[in-house]
Amino acid sequence: MGASDPEVAPWARGGAAGMAGAGAGAGARGGAAAGVEARARDPPPAHRAQPRQHRPAAQPSARRMDGASGGLGSGDSAPTTEALFVALGAGVTALSHPLLYVKLLIQVGHEPMPPTLGTNVLGRKVLYLPSFFTYAKYIVQVDGKIGLFRGLSPRLMSNALSTVTRGSMKKVFPPDEIEQVSNKDDMKTSLRKVVKETSYEMMMQCVSRMLAHPLHVISMRCMVQFVGREAKYSGVLSSIGKIFKEEGLLGFFVGLIPHLLGDVVFLWGCNLLAHFINAYLVDDSVSDSPGGLGNDQNPGSQFSQALAIRSYTKFVMGIAVSMLTYPFLLVGDLMAVNNCGLQAGLPPYSPVFKSWIHCWKYLSVQGQLFRGSSLLFRRVSSGSCFALE
Repeated sequence: MGASDPEVAPWARGGAAGMAGAGAGAGARGGAAAGVEARARDPPPAHRAQPRQHRPAAQPSARRMDGASGGLGSGDSAPTTEALFVALGAGVTALSHPLLYVKLLIQVGHEPMPPTLGTNVLGRKVLYLPSFFTYAKYIVQVDGKIGLFRGLSPRLMSNALSTVTRGSMKKVFPPDEIEQVSNKDDMKTSLRKVVKETSYEMMMQCVSRMLAHPLHVISMRCMVQFVGREAKYSGVLSSIGKIFKEEGLLGFFVGLIPHLLGDVVFLWGCNLLAHFINAYLVDDSVSDSPGGLGNDQNPGSQFSQALAIRSYTKFVMGIAVSMLTYPFLLVGDLMAVNNCGLQAGLPPYSPVFKSWIHCWKYLSVQGQLFRGSSLLFRRVSSGSCFALE
């Protein structure tokens, strides 16, 4: 989903949380289908008047259990569930911070160690830049182990704000019940479902991104101070004061547009690709039981199997699309630190960009639109331009 959060983007945008949400949704729908089938097999009661009186009262109760907190629990447990997600997100952010920290330093072009000579799979000699582990070891030598967590505090605050924002929006604007897309839907019906779901996700992502972006900018600038050994941005409150004094209110939103565009392209690309695969290539009638008798003997088996396949399809599509939208992430991060008074955002590391489009064109000409996308096998390309200490 890169060094940005809440994206997660792009790797984080379609990572473990997306898998968990998809699995939970599949389980809930599978359970609902099993319940409907169980009631269909039960013998009819002797007196039908009483069950008909109780059924209307039971349906709102079921909606409250899954809809009050976005399908996560009852209304009373919603704050607890939200706090749990905030804590879980904080743990994942802290564990992944060294990875994103190294990625950001590579994105801005900081290469403190010279490339080494190696061979590729064809036996040809090529120059390789230091991998993530070598780079992280260098940071530890300079700043100690605690140095790997430079800029973590504003990132934690940014992620927490994003999670709370999305939870609050779900309460204010609860999502409508969206049926699972299947190959039984016609083209107009299935596309309408996908458009409705994606539009809702896009609204939540854009609002949470805009509110959390100022903290993202502060986090980026705290981390790139490693390049010039500056101490300009030392805390969240003091950083807010410096940015507002030097750049005004717009200084908190530099790099926001490419991040928003990346989020929108990612959501629509991922959901549409997954839709066409799930709706037209995954067959709901396929049974996983011997002899193809699953429809009669075990009617829920092929339904659960189709839901599981659809969940994994969306996850895989998320990884693929995130690779294609990586340039938006790179440009957004570079603009967040460009011309802010830090060495990493000034020549020779980077020219002063007039806009994010200028930055995109510059990276495109240099062949560097995917700089930092790989952290293990980093070859020196002909268009590489990096600064050595």
